[in-house]
Parts: sequence; C-alpha cells; structure tokens
Amino acid sequence: MTQELHTDIVIFGGGIAGLWLLNRLRQQGLETVLLETDALGGGQTLASQGIIHGGLKYALSGVLSPASSAIAAMPDRWRQCLAGEGDIDLRQTKVLAPHYFMWSSGGYRSRLKTFLGSKALRGRIDALSASSYPEFLRGQSLSGTLYKLTDFVVDTPSLVSNLSSPHADRIFHVPKEQMRLVCNNKGAIAQLALNTSRGTIALSAKRYILAAGEGNGALLSQIGIEQPSMQVRPLHMLALRSDHPHPVFLHCIGDSFGMTPRMTITSHPSQDGGWIWYIGGEIAESGVDRSAEQQIALGRQQLQEVFPWVDYDRAQWTSFFINRAEPKLANLQRPDTAYLHATENVLLTWPTKLTLTPELGQSVVNTLQQQSIAAESGSNEGSTLAQLRKQFATASIAQPRWEDLLR
Repeated sequence: MTQELHTDIVIFGGGIAGLWLLNRLRQQGLETVLLETDALGGGQTLASQGIIHGGLKYALSGVLSPASSAIAAMPDRWRQCLAGEGDIDLRQTKVLAPHYFMWSSGGYRSRLKTFLGSKALRGRIDALSASSYPEFLRGQSLSGTLYKLTDFVVDTPSLVSNLSSPHADRIFHVPKEQMRLVCNNKGAIAQLALNTSRGTIALSAKRYILAAGEGNGALLSQIGIEQPSMQVRPLHMLALRSDHPHPVFLHCIGDSFGMTPRMTITSHPSQDGGWIWYIGGEIAESGVDRSAEQQIALGRQQLQEVFPWVDYDRAQWTSFFINRAEPKLANLQRPDTAYLHATENVLLTWPTKLTLTPELGQSVVNTLQQQSIAAESGSNEGSTLAQLRKQFATASIAQPRWEDLLR
C-alpha cells in the first residue's frame, strides 16, 4: 500500500546547514520537513571547533583572498543572531569564548605571518599587552605577540538544540535504507519513497534540498547528477581532557612555510564538568598519514613546546578522523564561499565552513524566491506531519565524538 503525501520543501540532512535552512524557510511560511538518517549534528557540525571566524587564517600571506573577504562580515552577522536581532534568533545558543586569540611564537616566519595578517585585516585585530592576556596565558613569559581577533566560539551542541527545538515536530529520523529517491531522466526528483512497516509513503515536494554534508555524495548518485560532484578532505583531530582550570582558545602560528596555523585550539565543556581541549590546524591536516599513537605523541610534544607550564601527565588523550565535505573544484581548491547549485527541482548545498552558514541560508531563500516557490493557502501540512509522525521518530541530537572516546 502506498500513501501519497505532499509538502513544499524536503531537506536532507540535520547538521548546521539543514537546520539553519529549516528555520529560514519556516520564516517564509514554506511547509518544510527535514529528514536525518542518524542524529542531528552528528557529522561535520559537532566535529567542528565552533569557531565563528572573520578570515584571519586566510590572510596570513598578507593578501586578502576571496575567502577572507567573504568571511569578514560573518562574526558581526552571527552576533546579531545571538542577540536575537539577525536572520535567526540564537539567544539560546551558548558562547564558549567571546573572542578568539592568535599567538606568534616568536620565530621569524611566525612573526612575519602574523604581522602580514594583522596588516591585511587592520581594524579587525588588536595586539595585546601582557596585562590583557586571557587567564590561560596570564603571568606566563611569552615570546612573540598575542592578538585578539573578532572571532568567537559557540557551543555547537547548544547551537544544534537552539535550531532544532522550535521545529521538532517536522524533523524526522529516517534510516537511509528506508529512503529511496525516484527520479526522472532529467535529474529531477519525482518523489521520495519512504518504506515503513505499514507500506510506502510517497512524499512529493516542490523542491528538495541536499544539505547532508558528506551524505550529499550518495544522494547525488541516486539522482544521477555527476556534476557538480563532491570532494572530501580528511582531518586527524586531537582531543584531550586536561585538569588545567582555564580553557584555551588560540591559533598557534608556527614557523613553517604553510599558511595554516600550527595548532588551532578550542576548549569545550565535558559532561564531568572539566574541559576538553580540541585541536585542529596544520597538525590535523598533516596527521591523516599518522597513526593515532603517532598523532597523540606529536600533539603532546607540540603542546609541551608552546605551553610548558601545563602538566600533561594526567591528561587523557584521543584522536579521530573526520571528513570535510564540499563541492569538487578544479585542482582540488577549497571553496571560498558557501555553495549552492540549483538544477531541476533540486538545490545542492554546502556551507563549506560553519561561519558561512548565514550566507548559505540567504542564498537559498533568494533562489526559491527567484523560482517563485512560495507558501500557499489551503495547506495540508498538518495531515502530512501527522502521518510522518506515525511512522518516524524525531531525530535526536548527537554527542561530540570525544564524549564516548574520553570516558
């Protein structure tokens, strides 16, 4: 038995992109449902470091690249949302650090990169005196220069909760084996077949939005879209539970020729009340060829070099791999902006970076308006949602990876 249901928009993926779009499209009055195959935020969202950055790490060469220019306005845009005055009301989202910091260790290339970056972004970066250092660095003898950035750090689990809780009645957990796209030979989705114990639900929509991060690859294959395609760039992230009382929010700029910070460190509250240090940057990018033991050993060595006053003997360490999914560009270049591609009745999206999510949201809203996709009177939304709720549970929120690994 097949039951036919209708809605305006179906969103695939319950990470930051899908949840942000759900909120924006509900503001437009569009009937929208979101389908998640696992748990909300369980992919790239909760594996991100939560940094809302303004492009400094892309300007260390002294040149404002397209990436740094595109991102420059993002911290202010997010702050408007956190104050309840922006695109989405994020007043229930916890901010872990109101500012982020960048430290040059004192080597020649390190000092040159931070100097060039500070000049390229003048007006958005301040060098600090020792009396203004954050608590973690206060009283320590540091060589080099410490800068305060406009960047800040959000608690990603609370962000996911803030975005999902107002719309929990239209967010459904649908395992991938119960989902099948029925497509025509033009690359349009004719309907979405959802297999249940009571038969098949044929869900049709005006537009289908692919916002599933790495999961977009399988969806593109089902639809038969070959271009644009997806690429993934792996990272080998480090995490440690430290008994140090102060959190760390810091780019450590090294002396390598590369423009990626040596380490990018954020701190996140753990369930036991302590802090988890979460480490990305160059060590995570180059670490894809190292074993977990090698990555942890190198991470400990580098932390002891830059923060010798911290006791690491009682720290718990772990590492894990994550993939950054994004559109595949020529020569494997990184996208400079949020990505949206419209074809037939499909919108393919990647925010490419957490901080660019508001840009993606506005791009989708603009595209749907240009395509004359609007709310209509006489909606049957209540019936559609009621029938879906009979068959599918609400998707739950994932936990950060380190919670299971550092027990």
